[in-house]
Amino acid sequence: MTETRIWQTKTAARLHDPAEKALVLLRDPAGHENGTSLALTRLLYASELPEGSIPPDSESALAFVCFRTGLPREIYELVRRADWWAAAADRPQWPVQQLTVTRQDGSQVTVRAHPKEAQVHWTEKPELVHPLSGEGIDLEYLGHTDAEQIKEHSFQHFADLIQALGAGSGEELDWRKVALALWRFGPEIREPQDAAELGELWKLLPADTRVPDHTIWDHLDLVSAFAGAFAADPNHEAALLAVSIGPVQSFIAAARKTEDLWAGSHLLSRLAWETMKPLCEALGPDAILFPRLRGIPQVDLWLKNECGLPSARFQQLPWWGKRPDANPLFAAALPNRFVAVVPASRAEKIARKCRDHVRQWLLELGLKTADRLLEEAGLREPGAARDESADAYKQVRRQLEDFPEVHWAVTPFSLARPRNEEKQTDLDTGPLADAMEPFFGAKEAGFLASPAWKVLQNRIAWPDGMAFFEPNPGVLYPAFYELNERLMASAKSLRPFAQTREEGWRCTLTGETEWLTHDRTLLSVPRGQRLSRSDARFRQGQHHETLWTHVADRRPAWARKGEHLGALPAIKRLWPTMFAEEVREATGGVTDRFIVSTHAMALAHQIREWMEQGARLTGQQRARLEQIGARVALPAQLAANPAYQQHIDLAARIPAVIEEAREAEERDEEQKLAEARR
Repeated sequence: MTETRIWQTKTAARLHDPAEKALVLLRDPAGHENGTSLALTRLLYASELPEGSIPPDSESALAFVCFRTGLPREIYELVRRADWWAAAADRPQWPVQQLTVTRQDGSQVTVRAHPKEAQVHWTEKPELVHPLSGEGIDLEYLGHTDAEQIKEHSFQHFADLIQALGAGSGEELDWRKVALALWRFGPEIREPQDAAELGELWKLLPADTRVPDHTIWDHLDLVSAFAGAFAADPNHEAALLAVSIGPVQSFIAAARKTEDLWAGSHLLSRLAWETMKPLCEALGPDAILFPRLRGIPQVDLWLKNECGLPSARFQQLPWWGKRPDANPLFAAALPNRFVAVVPASRAEKIARKCRDHVRQWLLELGLKTADRLLEEAGLREPGAARDESADAYKQVRRQLEDFPEVHWAVTPFSLARPRNEEKQTDLDTGPLADAMEPFFGAKEAGFLASPAWKVLQNRIAWPDGMAFFEPNPGVLYPAFYELNERLMASAKSLRPFAQTREEGWRCTLTGETEWLTHDRTLLSVPRGQRLSRSDARFRQGQHHETLWTHVADRRPAWARKGEHLGALPAIKRLWPTMFAEEVREATGGVTDRFIVSTHAMALAHQIREWMEQGARLTGQQRARLEQIGARVALPAQLAANPAYQQHIDLAARIPAVIEEAREAEERDEEQKLAEARR
C-alpha cells in the first residue's frame, strides 16, 4: 500500500467504533455503528468514492459494520481483521447465538446475536473497573443522558478536528494529519461539545460495557496499530517489536550534583523519544503499545512543530508557556524501552532506523555542546562554521560512537497462523510453541500451558446454536509478549566490548574517557597544574589554562573549578541550559535554565509558609535575592499554584542563594587545602 493508503487505513480504524458507544448502546435504534462513525466516514470520503468501494446502499454493507460505507474494500478488510485481533487481545469473547433469518426476497442469511443475559444497559448501572486492581467504580446512574444529544456533540467534536484539516472542503486531505489529530485529541472533548457534562468520564468510556476495564480509546489505539501494520506490509502481516536503550544506571549515576541526576534522567527520557520517533513518523504513535504516548509533552511538541497540527489545539495544555518548574516538559516522562506493533517484513529495518536516528541525534547534540563550550571559552566565534578537524569534535565523535546501546527483539504474529483465513480462527500454534521451546524448556510453556488456553484453544459450541469462543491470533498476545521478553533478555546478554583508545588524563567525573580539549597536548597536564589565570595560585610556565578552566571562569554552572569533563558528562552538564532554550524557542514561554536543588526540596514547606504569610523581606534581603540571576526549580505544587504566583520568582531564588553560598565555601576550602599542601 502507498503511504496515503496506510494513513487512510489508520483513520478508518479510529472511526470504526464511536467514542460514545457505551452511552448509546441498546438506546439508539440506529445502532452504535450507524451513528457518529458512519457520519464521520461519509464526511471524510465526501469527495471521493474509490473504485471497488462498497456502495452506501449495499445490503451486504449494512449486514456488517456500516462504517465501511464508501471505504475501499481493501481498507475495510484490514480494519475488520484488526478489530477482531484487538478485541481478542483486549477482552474475553462472549456467547453468541447463530440465527437463520429470512429476508424479504425469500433468501436466508445467518446472523449472530448476543443473548439477553450478555447484554448490558450501561447507562442504567454504569461501572468502571480498574485494569490492574480489579476494583469496581460505581458511577450510580447515567440514564438521564440524552443519546441523540451525545451523538450530535460527539460528531461535532470529531468533525471540528477533521474539518480543521480540510475534510469536506474538496481539497486534497492530509490523511496523516487526520489520523494524528484523531489519536491525540479524540479523548479530549472541549466544553462546547460536552453538553452532557461528561468531563473526565469521556476519557474513560469503556470499549465493552460487559468488561469495563479498558477504554474505547485503548481499543481504538490497538485497532489502529494492527491496521497500520497490516497495511504497511506487502503480505499484511504484523510483528511485535521491543526496543531497549541503555545503559541506564551508570548513565544517570555519573553525577556530581542533583542537577546532574535530573539531567541524566531527563536526557535518557529524551533519548527514548528520539528512538521512538522514526517509528512514530512511519506508523503513528499509536503503533507503540507501551508506553502510551498520548499526552506526553515531548510528543505534543513533535505533533505541533513537525507534523503540523494546529497550534491552537495545544495552547491550553499544561506545558505551553509555563516556567520550567511548572512545565511537564521538564519531567522525565518516558522509560528506556518500548513495545510496538509493526509490519513484519519491515521490523528489522524499523529497529535499525530507530537505532541510527537516536545515535545521530545524540552525536549532533554532542557537537553542539562542543560548539557552546568553545564559544564560552573564547576559542570559537559564535555562529562560525564548525571546524570538524578540531580536537574537541574528534573526541566527541569517538566517545559517542555506538552510544547509546540499542537492543531489539521481533516476534512475528505469523507464528500462530489461522487455518481459516476468512474468519481468522483455527490457529496453528505449532511454530509458536517451537519458537518458545528453547527459552522455556518445553513446547507447552507460558501462556500456551495455562489452563485458560487449554480450555479455550478450540471452539466451544452448544447444541442450541450458541457459540462461545473462536480464538484468533489476538488472543495469543500474552504468548507473543512472553516470547519477545525472552528474546530481548537474550539479546541484551550479548554485550559488545569494543576497545577504545584514550591517551590523556581522564574525565574528572567518570574516569573513563579523555576530557574535551581544544589542544591535545594539554591532556598530559596533571590536575594540579591546570589553573585559570584568574586564580591567585597561577604561575606562568608552571600552570596551564585549558578549555575547562576558561568555562569555569565564565560559566560556573557548566563547570566547577577543577572539573574537566568528557563528552557525555559535558552533554549532561549543558542539557539544562540547552533544553530550556529549545523549549523557549518552541513555545515562546519564559523559560530559564532548569536548576534542580536539594535545598529547594528540603525547604519546600518553609517556603510555602513564607509565601502564605505574605513573603516578608527586609530591603537588604530583597536586594540580595534580586542580585541572583539563577532561578531554582520549585516543587510543582508550589510552582503551579495560582495563589503563590505573586511571590514565586523571589521564592525560587532563595535556594539559589544557599547554593551560591555553599559553592563559595567549597571554593574557599579547596583553596585553603591547596595552600596547605604547598
